[in-house]
Amino acid sequence: MQEQRSIRLFKRGPSPEVRLAIFIALSVVLLITDARWTVLEPARQALSMVIYPFQRVVMAPAAVVQHVDTWMNATALVHTEKEALQRQRIELAQLSTHAAQLAAENEQLRRLLQVADKVTQPAVAVEIFYEPPNAFNRRLVFNKGSEHGILPGMPVIDEGGVVGQIVRVTPYTSEAALITDDKVSIPVQVLRNGVRLVAFGGHSAAKIEARYLTNEDDLHVGDTLITSGVGGLFPAGLPVAEVESLEFDPATGFAVAVGQPLSHPERYRHFLVLLVEELQLLQADNALPHE
Repeated sequence: MQEQRSIRLFKRGPSPEVRLAIFIALSVVLLITDARWTVLEPARQALSMVIYPFQRVVMAPAAVVQHVDTWMNATALVHTEKEALQRQRIELAQLSTHAAQLAAENEQLRRLLQVADKVTQPAVAVEIFYEPPNAFNRRLVFNKGSEHGILPGMPVIDEGGVVGQIVRVTPYTSEAALITDDKVSIPVQVLRNGVRLVAFGGHSAAKIEARYLTNEDDLHVGDTLITSGVGGLFPAGLPVAEVESLEFDPATGFAVAVGQPLSHPERYRHFLVLLVEELQLLQADNALPHE
């Protein structure tokens, strides 16, 4: 079929150059009119209201992207601030705990200084370096050794009483056996009546024992045992333990007094080592714990 064509009255219209010139002239007139007079303001307002919905539609994707980006940034910022606050809370808790620990250690050091003033022997303050992981021997390793005058056999005390005895020494460390160790024995006496006994370590419940007691030994539950000074190794009058129970052994016919040590090596980090003279150590060699 032959296509229908519209009938044109004129063969040719204005040339493109003429059209361009007309549009340029019209634009210049509109610019000058808009700059000098407000006659086009109503038309501008009407046009802006017409095209506003289209502007919103066109700008909607960018607004959504910006909103999502802002939300994600805010979420990341909140998460970061939460982590920072949590870290700060932990750090403050650690500082508080450290301050409390330092206060407790300072208080213990003051008590140790008071004990050192009451003891006639010179003493050196030591701190726990580490505790050997041994379930059979109750030992502590200190941060000072022979370079500070510490020798095997020297007693270790805290503000509560006798802690133990030095058994091994290196130039910069020393190892002490606690009085509850099975290789330690201490000459003691009952504070109430002066009865002399020997206290041994090795009790399964971290206690000490005064063994081979007879009916003639005046000893009761609640009595305080102190060092007797026999042998010259431990100064007389240092608290050792409090009697908790008296147990009779029918196999031997003797009684055993079980005592709770008055020192607290499990609580503190600082102790005093009494610098007993070497002559006294040699004389008391039979009281030393032997490996």
